[in-house]
Amino acid sequence: MCKQVKFELTGEISSIIHCHCSKCRKSSGTAYATNGFINRSDLTITEGKQLISFYEMSPGKKRHFCQVCASPLYSSNASDTNRLRLRLGALDTAISERPISHNFVSSKADWDTVESSLPCYDAHEPSR
Repeated sequence: MCKQVKFELTGEISSIIHCHCSKCRKSSGTAYATNGFINRSDLTITEGKQLISFYEMSPGKKRHFCQVCASPLYSSNASDTNRLRLRLGALDTAISERPISHNFVSSKADWDTVESSLPCYDAHEPSR
């Protein structure tokens, strides 16, 4: 949001989902977070690397964000060191990939209605 952290993504984004779990709702401040997996090696922070901080939600699971504006950027998991989970709202450019599902809809906000042709799951999508 503040444009002080800039990055380049050279690879594809896979398994894009709309996550309705309570943790994603709380960290995004809205009904759900839209995330996709990227290879860690495909992400280059070009400006503001020193401004990226993290919150460790549980051992080995970190949510990385901009210290200036608090925008969520990506999540990392010590058990999956080759990939990051990118917050798609952090992107400024168009992408060709599209979401595949709504996940954790059983814990969605009670004021939210999922009106989508995408499949809805009570947990992770079956492919994960």
